[in-house]
Amino acid sequence: MKLPDFDRRELERLHARRDFIQKAAAGTVLTAFGGGLYVLLDQLFGNEALAQTRDDGRERVPPGQRVISRLKPMGGEEGDTNPSAFALRVHGEVEEPFTLDWKGLLAMPQTTRRSDVHCVTGWSVLDAEWTGVTMKALAERARPTKRARHVIFEAAHGYSANVPLREALGPAAMLAHRLDGKPLAAAHGAPVRGVVPDLYFWKSAKWLTGLRFVSRDEPGYWERRGYHNHADPWKEERYG
Repeated sequence: MKLPDFDRRELERLHARRDFIQKAAAGTVLTAFGGGLYVLLDQLFGNEALAQTRDDGRERVPPGQRVISRLKPMGGEEGDTNPSAFALRVHGEVEEPFTLDWKGLLAMPQTTRRSDVHCVTGWSVLDAEWTGVTMKALAERARPTKRARHVIFEAAHGYSANVPLREALGPAAMLAHRLDGKPLAAAHGAPVRGVVPDLYFWKSAKWLTGLRFVSRDEPGYWERRGYHNHADPWKEERYG
């Protein structure tokens, strides 16, 4: 998504301000404020972000969200974080199923882009920088059939998240192995996680093991436990 020059300069300025505050907070400021650093960032740069709009006309920060400085680890049963053990099965309604190991993932074209993240619990992180392989590139290799309508993100210990095909193959959707220039931490789904930034973040499954293209929707782990099946942050689709 190409931003107008004004919006790009504004985002760069906000990002620089966030970096400055994070560095300042490394000492006594962090000790003094503790979790209040998030509140400080919300006041200094979240309010300005609230006034911004996206290219599609929606407010940049969805309703009910507060801006914080960095991703929170949101739990889950951790998978194998060793890259040498990584194996991603791409299967289902595709003409060319395949399995991708770590070396194969890194051999594919790599993309780095900034995306906003919105968690169902009410926090948002702006301009998170992800590096990985786009879902579109993986789909082009697998060649989904005409019957494919959804993608099921499969993860460790049977976790899954369902995403409509159109959104799963959106321009910002990817499988990421780096966050803000560093390899993913275990708590954030190392070695590889999904990133579907236009849906609440539980859809961006961690510790990925597979991508399954399906003709019929299959509610995932949280969807079967009362969360909304679609999860649009701007419609506050938190619960079913």
